[in-house]
Amino acid sequence: MELILASSSKSRFQILSKLQLPFAQVIPDIDESVEPNEKPLAHVLRLATQKAQKVAESHPNALIVGADSVAILNNEIVSKPASHEDAVRQLHHASGNSIYFHTGLALVNSNNGRIQTCVETIKVHFKQLSLASIEAYLEKDKPYDCAGSIKAEGLGIALIEKFDCEDPNSLIGLPLIKLISMLEKEGFIVI
Repeated sequence: MELILASSSKSRFQILSKLQLPFAQVIPDIDESVEPNEKPLAHVLRLATQKAQKVAESHPNALIVGADSVAILNNEIVSKPASHEDAVRQLHHASGNSIYFHTGLALVNSNNGRIQTCVETIKVHFKQLSLASIEAYLEKDKPYDCAGSIKAEGLGIALIEKFDCEDPNSLIGLPLIKLISMLEKEGFIVI
């Protein structure tokens, strides 16, 4: 079966490439708006599933991987920054605090319609950040396309004190340990 990543994310592409398997990347066209009263975990699980199902519509006999992430600080969703000033504000609020990153993962078997899903959560503890360190980080890493204004796969790791998780790939947007287990349940052997 063909393996397809239903995502436009370069980071997710790089993470899946770690498995050294051939795969295609197809960008799903879905509405990613938060539904009224939708909780963060339900939101990322719904979007991960919808992305994979959308790609499955035009790709029979494939295993399609969908994923979506959200960051939470003080029970509020932290989105991608709208501007440099917004990124400074986000990192200032994260300073000395913890942010929870929730990543929804879905694997759709378009051959038999089977869907496997999960949500992985990582608690990220931020160092105390000065305005100078925030500005220097934003100038160097330019994480304006990342929830919470941080690229943990890049220089953003310097802002982190520690993180609590089962799979550090989840922080970047694709929980590989869970994905490998899901693929194996579909008879797709990674190694």
